[in-house]
Amino acid sequence: MWLSATGSRIVVFTAVSFFGALSLPAHAQTLEQALAAAYSNNPTLNSQRAATRATDEYVPIALAGYRPQVFGSAYVGTQWAETRVDSGYAALQGNQSISNNRTDPSGVGVTISQTIYNGLRTANSVRSAESQVKGQRELLRNTEQLVLLDAATAYMNVLQNAALVELQKQNLEALREELRAARDRFAVGEITRTDVAQAEASVADAQSQLALADANLNSANAVFFQVIGLKPTKLSPGRPIDGLLPKTLPAAVSTGIGSHPAVKSAEFAVDAAVANVKVAEAALSPTLTLNGSASSDYNSAQYTERQTAASATLNLSVPIYQGGSEFATIRQSKETLGQMRIEVDVNREQVRANVVQYWGNLEAAKAAIESAQASVAANEIALRGVREEWRVGQRTTLDVLNAQTALFDARANLVIAQRDRVVASYAVLSATGQLNAGRLGLKVATYNPQVHYNQVRDAWIGVRTPGGQ
Repeated sequence: MWLSATGSRIVVFTAVSFFGALSLPAHAQTLEQALAAAYSNNPTLNSQRAATRATDEYVPIALAGYRPQVFGSAYVGTQWAETRVDSGYAALQGNQSISNNRTDPSGVGVTISQTIYNGLRTANSVRSAESQVKGQRELLRNTEQLVLLDAATAYMNVLQNAALVELQKQNLEALREELRAARDRFAVGEITRTDVAQAEASVADAQSQLALADANLNSANAVFFQVIGLKPTKLSPGRPIDGLLPKTLPAAVSTGIGSHPAVKSAEFAVDAAVANVKVAEAALSPTLTLNGSASSDYNSAQYTERQTAASATLNLSVPIYQGGSEFATIRQSKETLGQMRIEVDVNREQVRANVVQYWGNLEAAKAAIESAQASVAANEIALRGVREEWRVGQRTTLDVLNAQTALFDARANLVIAQRDRVVASYAVLSATGQLNAGRLGLKVATYNPQVHYNQVRDAWIGVRTPGGQ
């Protein structure tokens, strides 16, 4: 079903030559097109892109610490007061003993606060946010790898299961021919009823296996649509990507440890944790702020038409003891930093193990193809010989059925090995951290997370999310 090279021979297996089907359609879906569709449509990947855009906002949130805070205020209301004095005293003064005062005060004001020094809390918060953004981009790159690998696997699974369905149909038809021949020979007394029963049992088992193969194909089609976002129609052969892989296993391991997004994300998490320790330590530093205010009050008191005030103050706050929570936060952030450093080693070792595992799977698939090719050739010869011997009475019906089953198994193993060969090549590239749209040369608009970051980093105001990326 696809191109493979083993040793000095290049063997091509297509749906045409292997199954005797019609010629390949001119406008078949290709593996590259399926990968491009998954890159654009996959909901998991699009969700991770949205998460990356949300993480970008941590930077302007942190940068807000450098900017002033401005608050406006206004009020309007009414006040009423009643005053009662001693009636005798009021008579001596010539005043009333009861007086009512009513005012309608209103006013406006503005306050401004600018942090001058806070123990470098803002600067380290920005560093932490930028590291989080870089780490999230690596997580996005890792998700892209996983989605593309899932897409390649789903594509090859559909091809494999479609091939197995065709093989099952061919096997069933061959067994039905054997059953018809067995019944004819039984009618003339050349074989026994037992031989016919064995052929009938083989046909029944093949029918069951065909139903199972159809079910597996339907399941593979569903996964194809889930991952790629398209229905599989007229799939063309898939091919391995050996040309994009490192030449040796040590080179693959070195590439994976050095550039895999899981490792890079863990390293950026360490950078963020270092900055967070400094942010926590800033709670022990003094804070210097410049505050200014201005206000105008109208009718605030009887016979007062307007009162205006303004002030500017420089405030210094020195923490002495805040209950101990700040010390616990510092210790906690240091432990988190230690954990993040360990996670880097964990991810490196996981990448190393994955590269070795998938490299081994690729080599095993290559060997399996060569073995399966030899097995198919040998079983085809064996089946022809057993049938000839059966016709002259030197073989039993069971021998023919066993030979037919052995040939089917060999062909099925070849299909499976070819599928594993392609998937393993993509898995190795993913394990080295190089499986991406650019590396594969997919004809698709590449998502660039830097575009959104540049749009929001220095935004002072605005609640609309930027368009484009």
